[in-house]
Amino acid sequence: MLYQTYLESDLSDQFERMRRQMDSLFGAWPSISSIRAAAAGSFPATNVGASAERVDVYIFAAGIDPNSLDIQLQQNLLTFSGKRELKSQENATCYLSERFNGEFRRVLTLPEDIDSEKVEASYRDGVLHVIVQRREAVKPRQIQVK
Repeated sequence: MLYQTYLESDLSDQFERMRRQMDSLFGAWPSISSIRAAAAGSFPATNVGASAERVDVYIFAAGIDPNSLDIQLQQNLLTFSGKRELKSQENATCYLSERFNGEFRRVLTLPEDIDSEKVEASYRDGVLHVIVQRREAVKPRQIQVK
């Protein structure tokens, strides 16, 4: 009988084989524990933090020539793109490659109150640091009680 062949084999092996096939077609899916985790696996990894004065964006881009990075800010959308070149040796066989190579592009939505005219970017030790100041009008102001 047909159903016996499926029951006789280990069902978890069947699911594992199906998962590997799906990963090969669509890429590995991260386990999603939150909506923000859906972006896990994006390259390059990025941290965004903010204070009352500014927004700090840290882009972990080791092995990328900083001169090849294209960074643009339009309204509150920060776009950065670039390319990490694969450096391979002649007559060498690669058995495992976990590092991302090729072109990339990320778009981040920053808070609405940023000042797109006050932006700085620096690259050090494989980390691109972009600082975007907030507009003066929206910064909190201390009001003295008389």
